[in-house]
Order: sequence, then structure tokens, then C-alpha cells
Amino acid sequence: MRPRPQQPAAPPSRPGAAVTGDGRGSDPTPGFVSLVGAGPGDPDLLTVQAVDRLRKADLVLYDALVAPDVVALASRAQRFCVGKRAGRRSVRQNTIIRLLVRAARRGRRVVRLKGGDPYVLGRGGEEALALRSAGIRFEVVPGLTTAVTAPALAGIPLTHRSLASGFAVVSGHDESSFRPVLSALSPGSLTVVVLMGLARRAAVAACLLDRGWPADTAAAIVCATVSPRTRAWIGTLGQLGTAPHPAADGAPGTIVIGGVVDLHAVLDETNRDAAGAAARESWSSR
Repeated sequence: MRPRPQQPAAPPSRPGAAVTGDGRGSDPTPGFVSLVGAGPGDPDLLTVQAVDRLRKADLVLYDALVAPDVVALASRAQRFCVGKRAGRRSVRQNTIIRLLVRAARRGRRVVRLKGGDPYVLGRGGEEALALRSAGIRFEVVPGLTTAVTAPALAGIPLTHRSLASGFAVVSGHDESSFRPVLSALSPGSLTVVVLMGLARRAAVAACLLDRGWPADTAAAIVCATVSPRTRAWIGTLGQLGTAPHPAADGAPGTIVIGGVVDLHAVLDETNRDAAGAAARESWSSR
């Protein structure tokens, strides 16, 4: 007798449980929320599962920094921007959670679309806990975090033999959050990556300089790494506090500090040659 083919596993029936496994081949039932990572903005860098969830969604609540080309993949869904931008009016987090719960209880397939990875400085953990508490079935679809992709696409590896064996990622949104972390780092011990920190780059630099990091430590600000508007400032930790914003439109950026930034001069040129991205620009103040 020939064995019967196995059927894909369905999402767990226990209310509030997160789906585990790779999810490919499974089809989220109505009344289900997918917390999806949109990566750095290029649709080609989405996971297969993320594309599948977007195409099957009834409702998509997306962050302000998610690229339009990614949102457009949810062609059959209602789509609403609920993202937060510094200094601008935004949808409150508790309102977003209420929308997720209400839509799922009405039997809709909901995608909460977040830039980068949902669980890396994206409040995805808060939303997952709220969904579980409300008895809503959900899953997490990881994405490529900007903390890694932004430096990589600018030709900056976060680790490199003899330069850095690890890296630390902090939010630059609030000095009270990043200062305890940065103050604990021995000079040059790790590559430092700061997300959402351009407005406080002077405080970031001062914190590391006070800790004893040399002023000539290499530093970079990278903006819009997957678009023709890509810009990068390359300089030193001592110059970081007064560095100009690389993007004229004030696009969000990623700060990278450490010896690995010195590899930008060689590896970013290789990236550009391979991708044919003639519109990329960078300048150095070193």
C-alpha cells in the first residue's frame, strides 16, 4: 500500500498561541494575525512566507517606513498606515492593538507589517502579548532587521576578524535607554549600531567619548540603503555629533561606530559595481 501524502500542519487551535515552524504551505485561517517583518524595503529581500501572507491578507496595518512596493503586494487587502514618525502625529499603540483584535474577531486575515524585523525595536513583542491575552491566534514572520542590512548594503560588515567579534544594537530614541548600554561598553570592544538615533547622534557620540572611546574611531550614518536615494556619511566618532544629515529629505538613518566602518571604502564600491546602482552617493569627511 502506498503511503498517503502528509498534509501541511494547520495553525494551532489553542487561542492566543503563536504558530511555529516555517509556515510555508500552511494557510492562515480567518481570524488570524501575522506579525510580518518587511525587511529594509526591497521586495526582493522579503521572505517567501511574508509575500504569501501579504497576498492573502484581508487587512494590512503597516508602519510609516515600509516601502510602497512592499505594501502593494497586498493587492486584495484594505491597507492603512499606522506608523510612527518622530515629531509627527501618529496612531497610538493601544489603538493599533484594538484594531488588530477587532479585525481578527471579525474573521479577517490581518497582517501587521513592520519595517525590519517585528521583534527588533518594533514593539512586536508588545503586540504579540496583547494578542495572546485577547485570545487571538497569531504568528510571527521574521524579517531582515535594518540593524544588519543597512550596514551590509553600505559595505560595512558588523563583525570582522581582528576588528570586531560582535555588535550591540540600541535604540537612539531616548538617551535614558541607550546611555546605560553604551556606558558599559569598553572602547572598541564591539561594533555599535544605533537605530532611530540621528536626532541624538551628539549624545551618542558624547556617551562613547566619555567612556574612553578614541575620537578617531570610524563612524558612519547610512540612509535609504535599498533605494536610489541611498546616502552615507563616513567620518569619525569625534565628528559624529556635528555630522550633517546625509539625506536632504531627512530620511531615517542607521549609525554604525567601530573599526569595521573602514571597510566601507572597499566593500561599498564592490556593492555598487555588482548592483549597478549608479545613483548611490557617499562622501567622506575623514
